[in-house]
Amino acid sequence: MTGVVGSGVVGSGVPARSGDRITEVAGITVGHAGRLDDHVVVGTLTEPGSGWATGTTVVSVPDGATTAVDVRGGGPGTRETDLLDASNTVRGAHAIVLTGGSAYGLAAADGVMGALEKQGRGLFMDLLGHTVPIVPAAVVYDLPVGGWENRPDATFGADAYAAAAADFTIGTVGAGTGARAGALKGGVGTASVTLDDGPARGLTVGAVVVANPVGAVIDPATGLPWGVEDLAHFGLSTPDPAEIEAYAALNAKGTVLNTTIGVVATDAALPVASLKRLAMAGHDGLGRAIRPAHSPMDGDTLFAVATGATPADPDAAVPMPPGMDPDAPVVAALCEQSAIVVQRAVVSAVLAATGVADVPAYRDVVPSAVGG
Repeated sequence: MTGVVGSGVVGSGVPARSGDRITEVAGITVGHAGRLDDHVVVGTLTEPGSGWATGTTVVSVPDGATTAVDVRGGGPGTRETDLLDASNTVRGAHAIVLTGGSAYGLAAADGVMGALEKQGRGLFMDLLGHTVPIVPAAVVYDLPVGGWENRPDATFGADAYAAAAADFTIGTVGAGTGARAGALKGGVGTASVTLDDGPARGLTVGAVVVANPVGAVIDPATGLPWGVEDLAHFGLSTPDPAEIEAYAALNAKGTVLNTTIGVVATDAALPVASLKRLAMAGHDGLGRAIRPAHSPMDGDTLFAVATGATPADPDAAVPMPPGMDPDAPVVAALCEQSAIVVQRAVVSAVLAATGVADVPAYRDVVPSAVGG
């Protein structure tokens, strides 16, 4: 679901495909709020941009879930990430904010905190019912797309939280409204998988990602997303050679300030230390889908959530030697899928995105690949 903030029009999104979205993990919901003006100007180092093209995406987390985070970028903009360290006291968040606006956009989390407080959700601090909601956040740098002063605030966060649902849209929406992916338009993407064999049989892993990398997401030699072998899964076809040449000729993004952020979720029951492994493995998916990723100027950050709603199948258990974690095979299987769904989420973001101002979408440059 998507909310509109201010007088702009809502971003251009497409429905996330049922069966292939983070909300296949029961209890996880996603909402967007954003503003995209009709006439947006992209700024440069010497010329200001104008208009609105930014937004916020909120992932609502069920009570009792555990939460972890792994920050790989050298220039992160984050909130409450230290709180999620396994050595600290708090075990889980109540919502996670992914937002545009660079560090200014962290203000969106205030709106989510206020909405959660009104619902009585959060850590209970006294017998009077006072709570402190835990709302970690991460940002992407989208300030040059539109006016520098136009960035998300608490209203964006509150509206995105209110819009959170199992059915949501992807593409140029929410925190992906002003996102760019190399020379192309970035956006919000999602993916999921339910394992049908192995030690994690019956468990689900999903991801939602805001793709805003300076690195390329498309192989200039093939005109297709990096690492995609199953074209049918994404509805892709082999591109026309002339379109591949047109993509290769595009200018670079023009900035080294960038970031890809997201959330990986599973219905497994995992402690924070094991859950962090899913966030770490999710970064492998970024490395597969984006070249380069994790630069010194990136803020690449992935959160991980474990709802604990689905117990592991005891018949799929793998015996472990004494002194070793009996759940390690389950965690390893989930980590493998974490990398896969993050990669697929990045690809879905780029395929679903629509162009903004002079930032073209993949479907504009290589239409033959997407049936255009």
